[in-house]
Amino acid sequence: MTLTVVGSINIDHVIRLPQFPRPGETLTGSDYRIVPGGKGANQAVAAARAGATTRFIACVGEDTLAQSLIDGFAADGIDTAAIERIEGINTGVALIQVNAEGENSIALAAGANGRLTPEQLSRHTEGLHCEQLLLQLEIPLATNIAAASQAKVQGARVVLNPAPAQSLPDELLTLVDLITPNETEAERLTGVTVNDDAGADAAARALHAKGIATVIITLGARGVWLSEQGRGQLIPGFKVKAVDTTAAGDTFNGALLAALQQRQPLLQAVRFAQAAAALSVTRPGAQTSVPYQDEINALLESR
Repeated sequence: MTLTVVGSINIDHVIRLPQFPRPGETLTGSDYRIVPGGKGANQAVAAARAGATTRFIACVGEDTLAQSLIDGFAADGIDTAAIERIEGINTGVALIQVNAEGENSIALAAGANGRLTPEQLSRHTEGLHCEQLLLQLEIPLATNIAAASQAKVQGARVVLNPAPAQSLPDELLTLVDLITPNETEAERLTGVTVNDDAGADAAARALHAKGIATVIITLGARGVWLSEQGRGQLIPGFKVKAVDTTAAGDTFNGALLAALQQRQPLLQAVRFAQAAAALSVTRPGAQTSVPYQDEINALLESR
């Protein structure tokens, strides 16, 4: 069966800085690069490289880099038939600053991602006949609701990575089977501060109350809080030296769904996804940092 990702594609402009500039401050950076990104694209690539049969529904612009992005997805084995080029607009753009600790600061311009409307989605409804649907929040909210509604009717597992952080209506949340917020996103959705296990547990219970069966709150280097139907536990992460945390969460999500597609038990799938994310932060960039299935398995075997 297939994993369908509905989401964003960006062209990332990345610059490394000693620290983030204060308002009005100019800093000299280094290692400027233009690389493929976007949460939807990152997650589709992560899933495909981790072994999932992956379909991607998305939009790019008519700029010169658009076709090379599509070609790159195809090279990773992703079904790109539902990626459309939109006339008169550019592909989405992300301006990314990375500091000496590997943390990032990101500014987005939606571009063609804003044209992935429910009407555009309706051109590719066959793509929503899938085993799993993976969504994020860099496309119009109405499109996520439409995709989740249609996939749910077909019996798909609906997975939402609620990033970037924003408030969400119950109309979407009640369609979600598995949700993967970080601490900030969990607090935005529930009003519960997540700075320890008790906070993670309370936030997870609030999300369960919305009808979401499985909650996975990513906690950075601490690991993840996994809660199924109100039963929660901390799963520690891997200790690595972070170079760039861009796309770590996306890598986790893509690898998690790849493992679930391969019928791994949930706890084992989470560990697989943690290993993938750990590898990604040791490398610069978004999709350039995403590991392959054999690399992930090698890290798991070594630990």
